[in-house]
Amino acid sequence: MNPFILALIARNLTVEIHHHSAYQIVMSNDTPFNSTFDGNLKERIHGFLIKPHVSHFCIAENGTINVLNIEPYSTIGLELARRFKENEDYIVFNSPSETNTFFGTERESLDLKKIIDTLIAKLPSTDYDERVTKIVDYIKANYFQSDITPQTFAEIVFLSPSRLASLFKQQTGSSLSKYLLWTRLRQAIYLTLSDKERSLTDIAYDTGFYDLPQLNKYMYEMFGMPPKALKQNSDLIQIYY
Repeated sequence: MNPFILALIARNLTVEIHHHSAYQIVMSNDTPFNSTFDGNLKERIHGFLIKPHVSHFCIAENGTINVLNIEPYSTIGLELARRFKENEDYIVFNSPSETNTFFGTERESLDLKKIIDTLIAKLPSTDYDERVTKIVDYIKANYFQSDITPQTFAEIVFLSPSRLASLFKQQTGSSLSKYLLWTRLRQAIYLTLSDKERSLTDIAYDTGFYDLPQLNKYMYEMFGMPPKALKQNSDLIQIYY
């Protein structure tokens, strides 16, 4: 599992106009859907790839759509950035075969895992420094602690905060703070969708956020949807990764 990818499956869902900080790949496994990008309507499409901060919305009242959210400064996000032409903000796929051709996956197969695996396989192989691995393991085990700081990480691997930050970014493409944020958001989304009885305030505290407003801010900024909207649609959305 790539930590900078969040995959969701949505059924019979219409999403209001929004934008977000992540790259987003949206694909239909069955029924074509309509979407608008910066006011430009595209009808009966099978998917799209969109850059961060581009306003759009989807009308997919029938069928199932797969959604991949990707951290823009991760290695996989930087790979996606290279696929856009100059001044191109989104790429539309009008058929499953167009999607397959773009991502280099098997014909007529829109399996999320295969697309993720194909994207990752095209990245340069990296032998991760053991200090980076140690920090990743620490975040996985302690993401819920709200008092984690750059100094916390530095002391674990006996590096200065600036040296560790440089090493981590060199190997992952993104920052330590973004890795921690994605880890917290992924868990908050998982809990929101899987534990309907738990309050959003409790979920915020339990995943390392100071309070619910902070969780609201980061979830909306990154994915274009606050946790309340996610909870209200929890019967229609499930986390894939």
